[in-house]
Amino acid sequence: MRVVIQRVTKASVTVEGNVIGKIGQGLLVLVGVEDVDTVQDIEWLSGKIVNLRIFEDENGVMNKSVKEVEGEVLLVSQFTLHASTKKGNRPSYIKASKPDFAIPMYEKFIKQLEQDLEKSIQTGEFGADMKVELLNDGPVTIVIDSQNKE
Repeated sequence: MRVVIQRVTKASVTVEGNVIGKIGQGLLVLVGVEDVDTVQDIEWLSGKIVNLRIFEDENGVMNKSVKEVEGEVLLVSQFTLHASTKKGNRPSYIKASKPDFAIPMYEKFIKQLEQDLEKSIQTGEFGADMKVELLNDGPVTIVIDSQNKE
């Protein structure tokens, strides 16, 4: 699984003119699933996201997690995170999982994040044409790939 984590002041996702997910301070997480991903990847990534110390403490140092600041999470599926641009100018999405595998993984990821965060999260709509709006805070943007644990 590959995620792009953005610390936000606010974020929302709209489908067909209707806001379906909206948060205040917290994290906008874009997630792409590939066929090699497992439940262990979900558990590892969720733990990283919830405990990543990228919010400022009382001294202005990034030393607190989204959980510690009681922030919110908006999770949005994005198969284009697995785009390959190696050949030519048209990206290939061959590594991105098909919906029959990706949807159950996405749903498990939602449940795992809610369990680790100890509250509900907001989501986009898998496979929909979504409009994502955010106010990036910092900006702080981090990319994590469970297949390349650095």
